[in-house]
Amino acid sequence: MARFVIGITGASGSIYGVRLIEELLKGKHEVYLLITENGEKVLKHEFGFDIKGLISHFNKFGGTLKNYDINDLFAPIASGSFKADGMVIIPCSMSTLAFIALGLSHNLMQRTADVFLKEKRKIVIVPRETPLNSIHLENMLTLSKMGAHIVPAMPAFYHNPKTIDDMVNFIVGRVLDILNIPNQLYTRWKGV
Repeated sequence: MARFVIGITGASGSIYGVRLIEELLKGKHEVYLLITENGEKVLKHEFGFDIKGLISHFNKFGGTLKNYDINDLFAPIASGSFKADGMVIIPCSMSTLAFIALGLSHNLMQRTADVFLKEKRKIVIVPRETPLNSIHLENMLTLSKMGAHIVPAMPAFYHNPKTIDDMVNFIVGRVLDILNIPNQLYTRWKGV
């Protein structure tokens, strides 16, 4: 199966990252997990999990999960010689997005994203902020020009979502589509 680096930052919407990892693990993929300090706090507030609880939750899905300390710049994923099939930062705070757009690597998530960009590997950024100011938009444009896929957490409504899970699954399904992972998480548009 494939290898993916998944980052969760301090932006609201940690459920997106959790759901994506669940799907990847169910598919028996290798997941390399990075969570920022603020990501841990938001995860605890929104989802009720600390890191140990999160890892325990993920263990029931199978697959392979490796969690790296956000400050471990000696981790294998910090090197261009580490081969992976994609990286997703979900949700991505505007701070993390700005650091990556400027090429600054103060933690392992920023460094790994820099590696994916320099190696021209698939990277998906799921920004979660509203409204957006011009700096946010410029940083997204910069990353898009560098080859990153920008997938704002903006669920659609043509599939008549009934629950929060329906809306989360739409975004996660779109990310999985970009990663070329077949999924049935949302109803695809068929026209009227």
